Amino acid sequence: MTLVAPMTEAAVEPKWRSYGTRRRSTRTVRVRTSVTLVAVTVLAVLLVPPLVQLDQQAVDLAAKLQPPSWAHPFGTDDVGRDLLLRCVYGLRVSLFVGVVAALTATVIGTAVGATAGALGGWADRGIMRLVDTFSSVPHLLLGIFIVAMFRPGVWPVVVSVGLTHWLSTARIVRAEVLSLRSRPYIDAAISGGASRWRVTVRHLLPAVLPQAALAAVLMVPHAMWHESALSFLGLGLPAHMASLGNLIQNARGSLLAGQWWPTLFPGLFLIVPTLAIAGLAGAWRERINPRRRSELML
Repeated sequence: MTLVAPMTEAAVEPKWRSYGTRRRSTRTVRVRTSVTLVAVTVLAVLLVPPLVQLDQQAVDLAAKLQPPSWAHPFGTDDVGRDLLLRCVYGLRVSLFVGVVAALTATVIGTAVGATAGALGGWADRGIMRLVDTFSSVPHLLLGIFIVAMFRPGVWPVVVSVGLTHWLSTARIVRAEVLSLRSRPYIDAAISGGASRWRVTVRHLLPAVLPQAALAAVLMVPHAMWHESALSFLGLGLPAHMASLGNLIQNARGSLLAGQWWPTLFPGLFLIVPTLAIAGLAGAWRERINPRRRSELML
């Protein structure tokens, strides 16, 4: 009878170490890919419009619905406009709306969450019940109601997205403030005579800023999709303005007729940057949350 020696700790450790190394390598590749895609996106929206001296609204009916070629790498739309240039302009508008709306929602959510967490008691309960009330209404439905009160344009969409996406940030900031209020240095500041306002501004808000900034980054892709949904429904930006939602909406008839490129490329311009931003936000979340990072490395 052959006895099999039990595996020692030294024999098991290299496997765990190799697995952890592979996870770290995968995470590094993901982060580098996300950084590259975000950099390409930013450079495209900043450099292409001033460098390419072409009118993205120029109509050429003789060249309508041409497939991708050297002259038009993404093809042309139903009135002969170059789709590559239109997609870059559309991404520029959608990214602007996403960033400004995300910052607006983050400021509102941080103010509401910090106020609720710092005050506590009946004020906290009242504010959070208000947050729950707004959360019970679907974001898109509330956004449609807000946009319908204004003429189509960029700023009504920014206001709509900003006023409907601050709720999750408020909950995150409130939870973080409630956790910080039990820290010894907060008790020491209060015992030293610091007012509640001073404690909130000097100690609580700086401590929650990393979480609020992460929430803002995560909100940018969501805001871009929200803007695209409103524009696709005809309630966002004007039809003549290039946005990814408008481009996809205008390409519905072409897709049914068998022309796939007017729908594919605007969709890729929407999906790829949002995935890249989400990848960067995930890496940031692992860095600022050591417990989460240790779980992901196992």
